[in-house]
Formats: sequence, structure tokens, C-alpha cells
Amino acid sequence: MSNVIAIAGKELRSYFASPIAYIVVGLFALVFGYFYIVMVNFFVMQSMQSAMGGGGAMNVNRDLIHYVLQNVAVVVLFLMPLITMRTYSEEKRTGTIELLLTSPVSDLQIIMGKFLGAMALYGLMLAVTLIHIALIFVYGRPEWKPIASGYLGLLLMGGCFVSVGLFFSSLTKNQIVAAVLTFVVLLLLWVIDWMTNFAPSGVASLLNYLSITSHLDDFAKGIVDTKHVVYYLSFITFGLFLTSRAVDSERWRG
Repeated sequence: MSNVIAIAGKELRSYFASPIAYIVVGLFALVFGYFYIVMVNFFVMQSMQSAMGGGGAMNVNRDLIHYVLQNVAVVVLFLMPLITMRTYSEEKRTGTIELLLTSPVSDLQIIMGKFLGAMALYGLMLAVTLIHIALIFVYGRPEWKPIASGYLGLLLMGGCFVSVGLFFSSLTKNQIVAAVLTFVVLLLLWVIDWMTNFAPSGVASLLNYLSITSHLDDFAKGIVDTKHVVYYLSFITFGLFLTSRAVDSERWRG
């Protein structure tokens, strides 16, 4: 376990040793802040119109925070490939992959260390959003349980993104290629449920289950369903397994 933690710490430090961590976190904070302001203004306008029209009071969790958390997922889709593109590609480009593979650590320890290092940076990105959520608590009375489950869903979904990024980064020494392949696959998994309207019922159910975002919706509503947890954990495990196979083949070629 100490080797995994050491590798994760090295990965996290390497992000901040280059401009990538500052650029990604800065862009994330900027884009999310914009979406946050837009959503809050829209919520306030809708609340005023509802009050003037004699309608019922709007729910902060359902009508604001739910959409705020969904916006986090959209921003992460575009930025996560920038985090994972260098995990193995940079090692291959600089030639340090041989030293890493011949070091007294297992492939599993290396993969888990890189995975946790990327997840630590992702966790820092999510921590930025807590400032905005805290402001909602200052001026409103949201329920904390749906927020906690929503962040759990975002962490699990981010783990899926990282596992896909690790796999494609392990296949090439070109970081741009790794980022593009990661984005294309994640985008495909994002929009795959759009085809459910044109597919037979059995196929539609499968496509909806494979969609990486359809499982996030319940988390944002405060529902922690075992089905969704199993999906995300299975996805992460499969992605890391593919990465281990790719790294193992690299070892044999070396």
C-alpha cells in the first residue's frame, strides 16, 4: 500500500510541476462559476415568477443543485482527458517507462498509484465547487443528503473517466492522441442513450444501462441505488483491467 501511495503522491506532484494542473483547475473553476451564476439567476427569476403567480415554492435541491451538479459532469467530460493524457504517454515519450516497469513494484501498484493520483486532482476540482454549494446554504436551506449522494455519484463517474483515460494513455506515447481517444469514447458513452428512441425495447434498455450519465441522475436526486454503484465500480475495474493488459504487453515488448 505504501508503494501505491508513493506513486500517487508522485503523480499528483507531477501535475503541479507542469502548468496542466493550474490550467485544468482554473478552467474548471471559471466555466463552472459561469454555469453556477446562470443557474442561480434562473432559479431566482423562476422563484419570483412562481411567487407572483401564486404557485408553490420551488425546491432548492430539485430545481437548482440538481442542475448545478449535472453541469459539473459536463465540464468534467471535456477536462478529464487533459488530466489522464500524460499518465503513461509522458513516461513513454521521455523513456522513463522502462525504469518504471523494471522497478520493484507490481503493475497493479503502478496502475492504482496513477489512478489515485489522477483522482486526487479530480477531487481538488470538485472541492472548488463546494464554495458555491456553501453559498447556497448561506442564503437557502437545501437538504445535505442529496448533495452528498450527488458528489458520490460525481466521484464514481470521475473514476470511470480516469480509468478510460489511463487505458488510452497506456496505448500511445502521444498525449494528444490519448486525450482525443479518451474524449471520443467518453462522449460516445455520454450520448449512447440518445439512440434509445430508435431502438427496440430490449436494445434500448441495454443502451440506457451502458450510458455513463443515466446512472448519475439518481445520485443527484439523493438516491443511492446499488445498481448504479455496481455499474460504476464495474466500469472502473474493467478500465483498470484493460490498462493492466496494455502495460503487461508493454513489459513483454520491452
